Amino acid sequence: MEAVITDFGAKPDGSLATSAINQTIDHVAERGGGRVVIPSGEFYTGAIILKDNIELFLSPGSVLKFSDNQADYPVVTSRWEGVKREVYASCIYAEDAKNIAVTGFGLLDGNGRQWWHIFRNEREKLKFPRPKLISFDSCEHVTLKDFRVIDSPSWTINPIICTNVTVDNISIKNPADSPNTDGIDPESCKNVRISNCQIDVGDDCIAIKAGTEDTAQRVPCENITITNCQMIHGHGGVVIGSEMSGDIRNVTISNCIFQDTDRGIRLKSRRGRGGIVEDIRVSNIVMDNVICPFILNLYYFCGPKGKEKYVWDKTPYPITEETPMFRRIHFANITARNVNASAGFIYGLSEQPVSEISFQNISISMADDAQPGKPAMMTGIEEMVKNGFYIGCAEDISFNDVTIDGVEGERFHVENSDQVYWHHCKVNGEEYIAGSSN
Repeated sequence: MEAVITDFGAKPDGSLATSAINQTIDHVAERGGGRVVIPSGEFYTGAIILKDNIELFLSPGSVLKFSDNQADYPVVTSRWEGVKREVYASCIYAEDAKNIAVTGFGLLDGNGRQWWHIFRNEREKLKFPRPKLISFDSCEHVTLKDFRVIDSPSWTINPIICTNVTVDNISIKNPADSPNTDGIDPESCKNVRISNCQIDVGDDCIAIKAGTEDTAQRVPCENITITNCQMIHGHGGVVIGSEMSGDIRNVTISNCIFQDTDRGIRLKSRRGRGGIVEDIRVSNIVMDNVICPFILNLYYFCGPKGKEKYVWDKTPYPITEETPMFRRIHFANITARNVNASAGFIYGLSEQPVSEISFQNISISMADDAQPGKPAMMTGIEEMVKNGFYIGCAEDISFNDVTIDGVEGERFHVENSDQVYWHHCKVNGEEYIAGSSN
């Protein structure tokens, strides 16, 4: 069946429509499900709770503008930055629901400016973490398609422990300086398809996550495809981790453009997290104006306990269930132009090298006016400018048909690593031969 929210009292006049929208959803759900229509016009609302078999349809010309009043968001128990705790419900939220969707050519306005101001300046006024714009927890068969999103209060789209998720043709625009406004963050999900999206945000454009060491329920994030997307600004184009304690595996990233993202493909974790990141394939990517195109960093220091000696110490530690691992990660057919700091940064743990990494048909050129920067957030790394690849604590790394132009620093810095191979590689127009003066 189909029901329109205005038939249940919602008005596009600035009055709060939360009750009317949720009543419409209840009415449709009680009759087996169907479409809840947001007609053209701007409707002001607090948290919207979806239920089984509900499609929230945003008609062309419709706007859902979300309240910035904490009282308009019920408190639920869900994950926040990888750990389950009490949080404000997301602007659009669902839990343990099946067959749910948000579709249509309307606009979701997260109205995030007040939330950002409180987070930056008056955190004690936040009784619970900020709402995400869309978050579904433990849901099955989820579709998000065609709408636009602006000004999310925090992370924009965050499915958690969901299966069979499709995100298609979504446009997300959050200001570049807005705090922690990630674009799309699948977390401990299975069978996720992200395609045809444009993402311009104040943090990671897409981040794949699987909980931290403090997450009791270790659930992998697996079988993820990302294709035909454009990433703009943001701290990373596609990021894996640092929350990856439940394992991340079987990820393909293809046919994307990264424009002015701080970093390109970025994998990050640290001691204490445990978990394995494996079987990642990245191909057919064009990057422009990034600090560093490729980062694999197992000494990532941001977040709780990140500055402890256990995290930054380069002395080998015993391998335990707290030791994270990166392996079987492959990059092919990638162009990166106007790179600033370094062509790539690969650094495993002293006791657990990153392994089985390959670069095939890669073309990198440095920016003429490159600015110094740190390719990775890791203690002990100085700023770099126009450097080649920096490789530490790695094994079985191959570079095939890799070309780097404009390098002024070290071309391939290799330390504490084994089985690093070069074949048909050129730096500044000269064939690179390990150990030569090139």
